[in-house]
Amino acid sequence: MMKKNRIWLPAISLALLLTGCQNNSPDPSEEKQTSDSDIVSLTVWGAEEDEELLRQIIDGFKTEYQGQADFQIAYEPQSESHCTDALMEDLENGADVFAFADDQLNTLVAAGALEPIENEDTVRNSNLPESVLAASVNNTLYAWPLTADNGYFLYYNKQYFSEKDIASFDRMLEIAAEHDKKISMEWSSGWYVYSLFGNTGLTVGLNDDGITNYCTWNSTEGDIKGIDVARAMQNMAVHPGFVSTDDAGFLDGIKNDTIIAGINGVWNAVAVEQAWGDNYGASKLPSYTCAGKQVQMASFSGYKLIGVNAYSENKEWAAKLAEWIANEKNQKLRFELRGQGPSNIKAASSEEVQNSPAIAALLAQSEYSCLQRIGGNFWEPVSTFTADILSGNPSGKSLQERLDKMAEDITAP
Repeated sequence: MMKKNRIWLPAISLALLLTGCQNNSPDPSEEKQTSDSDIVSLTVWGAEEDEELLRQIIDGFKTEYQGQADFQIAYEPQSESHCTDALMEDLENGADVFAFADDQLNTLVAAGALEPIENEDTVRNSNLPESVLAASVNNTLYAWPLTADNGYFLYYNKQYFSEKDIASFDRMLEIAAEHDKKISMEWSSGWYVYSLFGNTGLTVGLNDDGITNYCTWNSTEGDIKGIDVARAMQNMAVHPGFVSTDDAGFLDGIKNDTIIAGINGVWNAVAVEQAWGDNYGASKLPSYTCAGKQVQMASFSGYKLIGVNAYSENKEWAAKLAEWIANEKNQKLRFELRGQGPSNIKAASSEEVQNSPAIAALLAQSEYSCLQRIGGNFWEPVSTFTADILSGNPSGKSLQERLDKMAEDITAP
């Protein structure tokens, strides 16, 4: 588990020294001493990469509400994708305000971690309809939309690839190998692996119970069978131009010029552009060869949200802070500093956002994406399956046996 380093941000103190009194009557010009009830302590969870951004946003919040309380606001790095797991360990003592991926919303609501937000109409009218839907359960809004970019697409270095080249993953792998470079994709996460199964007619998703999954990734019927995708993955895994790596490995690779293209998300757009400069390119995902056909890679789409812990001791102030983090001004700041696409309608329609290569690529990929709604049993079986392929099948089992095992574990109650 990630070590959480607590960083206390400077507070705006309202405590003033009292001067002497005469006849027990205070001087009208003197300020009231801050009482314990004036101290507002809040803990904010956000992505480690967002630390500097959140510092600026929190400083702005304290300036905006200066004089109304003595704010003691702590930032703690916490992965948005694992926020719910961390929160459920000790909900009553968890963060007051936290960022999380929208696929965790149902779990948080069911656990009583979130309550309906009060200014629902304002939030609905200010944000993209899809982001509001992602922040709602049964048409009730439980969180503030924060970004509309939680998907992935292709980054590529124009020094090596033409626009024609990036249409084919096979061609890109050839070019990478010719230059002793790599194309990266993270296979340790089912989030990215979905791209290879998503447009094949093979399906995975959440059942009506909201907990268990259905999965046909091991199907032996249809134009494209599960084993066809698995064989395509085997071919990729052994290709000298391919590497499976996580976010950190991807960023290291583009900085040291060993990775010249990769499938990743908007959150790394600033770093990629800094590394590649004028050669920075972004596009929808390419097609790949499967069962003798060219299959357009699919993707999961999603949204980042901001929630307020229902057990917060300062729930009213926590809600004010959550709303502040997600407002138009700070979504624009988030785009400027982190390259993340706004959910706020006005921020999203700005010229700067519309001209972003990463956002344009995400919009182009949206035609081949779907909202991620997956039960918890999905992730580990997929990681186990891909790890076996990457390591050359040490188990010795057939591809179909491994596909059947993955599907069985994904759909387990």
